[in-house]
Amino acid sequence: MEKIDKMIKREIIYLSKGLPKNMVHNGKDFRSGIRKEQVDELFVGFNQIEGDEVANPDYHGGQDRVVCLYPYEHYAHWESIFGKALTKTAFGENLTVSNTKEDQVCIGDVFQIGEAVLQVSQGRYPCATINKRNNNNLLLKSVIDMGFTGYFFRVLKEGKISSHSQIKKLVSHPKQVTVSSVHHLFFHEQSPTNEAIQKILNVEELAAQWRRILLNLKVKHQKR
Repeated sequence: MEKIDKMIKREIIYLSKGLPKNMVHNGKDFRSGIRKEQVDELFVGFNQIEGDEVANPDYHGGQDRVVCLYPYEHYAHWESIFGKALTKTAFGENLTVSNTKEDQVCIGDVFQIGEAVLQVSQGRYPCATINKRNNNNLLLKSVIDMGFTGYFFRVLKEGKISSHSQIKKLVSHPKQVTVSSVHHLFFHEQSPTNEAIQKILNVEELAAQWRRILLNLKVKHQKR
């Protein structure tokens, strides 16, 4: 596994950050931090990226969700589905990176990107802001159907990431629970077993948000 991973070439396609902005969708105003601007470098702190903020801290941000990554390959898929290219940073990500799809990374994996050391904490829980950002009312459903959500990192070591920074995998988590497997269990399994849910909950590095979601799912399942 380690030898295979060393053969994978991961590359930063672009970096982005931004402050919350007022936007309009279908004639209605909303405010969000999803519209980010491409930059040459990011300074990643333990709590947030410098110059990068969320509009609604109840549902976004926090130490488990400091850095958002979106796999670059998905953009070609969306272009083929919708017949036109999405704008850069269409999903409000900070890192757009090749060869880092949701089925290629596990909760708890640790990467060094530039000076920063980051740990995969959770897949992204997609919301309707994705539709609003891209003026596409079909996008959210497609993201959920495909599991092309992107994912978040917590920060283990602060530091600078530049557009030319190398990406090195430092730790492959031994429990091997992929981001895509968590998404599939919650969104697509009709009757997930307690054992399958518990397997994910056993990953101590799982973010608090997803831990709550899966604990609630387990309780509902037990009541049936």
